[in-house]
Amino acid sequence: MTEKPRKPEPLRDYHRVLTIAGSDSSGGAGIQADLKTMSAIGCYGMSVITALTAQNTQGVSGIHAVPPSFAADQMSAVFTDIGADAVKIGMLYSAELIEVVAQQLKKYGAENIILDPVMVAQSGDKLLKEDAIDAIKTHLLPLADVVTPNIPEAQVFLDCKLSNLEDMQDAAKILAHFGCRSVLIKGGHLTENDSTDLLYLSREDRFVILKSRRIVTRNNHGTGCTLSSAIASYMAKGYGIEDAVGKAKTYITNAIQAGAGYTIGHGHGPVHHFFKFWS
Repeated sequence: MTEKPRKPEPLRDYHRVLTIAGSDSSGGAGIQADLKTMSAIGCYGMSVITALTAQNTQGVSGIHAVPPSFAADQMSAVFTDIGADAVKIGMLYSAELIEVVAQQLKKYGAENIILDPVMVAQSGDKLLKEDAIDAIKTHLLPLADVVTPNIPEAQVFLDCKLSNLEDMQDAAKILAHFGCRSVLIKGGHLTENDSTDLLYLSREDRFVILKSRRIVTRNNHGTGCTLSSAIASYMAKGYGIEDAVGKAKTYITNAIQAGAGYTIGHGHGPVHHFFKFWS
C-alpha cells in the first residue's frame, strides 16, 4: 500500500523591517546596528544606505553621502518587491535627501515609521547639514508613528534647554504638534541615577514614563540606532506603540548591560545585540 503524498507545509511570512540610514564601518551603529537588532528580535531586515561613513569607536573621519536619487532607487526596489511591515529612519544627511525619502514613503504607503533624528555621533561629530533640521520637521515628523530624539536632539529641534522630566513633557507635546503619533524623548543625558525615558502618546494626550537602571559603561555607541530599530521590529511583529517601546527599552537595557563586559576599540564600544544567543 503506497502512502499518500504529504501536503507541503504552508510557507511562512517574515516580519519585514526596512532601515533607511547611514553605514557605520565600525559596526556599532547605523545600518549595521539596525540589522543586528532586527535579526536578534526575529525580523527580516532590509536596508537603504543613505551615506557611507568612515568611523570607529573614537570618531567619524569621513562622510560620503549617497545621491538622493539612488536612495529613492533603493527604496523602490524594496517596496515594489518585498514590502515592509515597519520602517526605521536614521541618518539623513541633507534636506534634499529627506524630501526624497518622505516622497517615497508616501508613494508606497509605508506604515509603522520610526524616526530616529540622528544629528550627532557619540563622539560629538555632526552627522547632518544645517538645512536638514527644518526639513525633518516639515517632511518626516508628520509621517512618523514614533520619533525618538535624545535630550540634545530635542534641544536642537526646539532651541531650548531640557533639564528635567517636566521640560521633557513640554518638549514632547511641542514636537507632537508637527504631526507625529508619538514622541519618545530619551533621558540618558540627564544626571539622574535612573535612565528615564518619556513616551508621549499624542492621540491619547498621555505620558508613559519608562525607567531602567543606569549602567556605567563606555560601550554606548549606537544605543539610539538600536533602540529605534527594536521599536520598529516589535511594531513589525504586531505590537502597538506603547508595548513596542516598552519591549524595546528592555532589549536595549539588556544589550547595554551585556556589552559592558566587553572591550573593543579605544573609544565608545557597541552594545551586545546578540546577548540572548551568545556571550
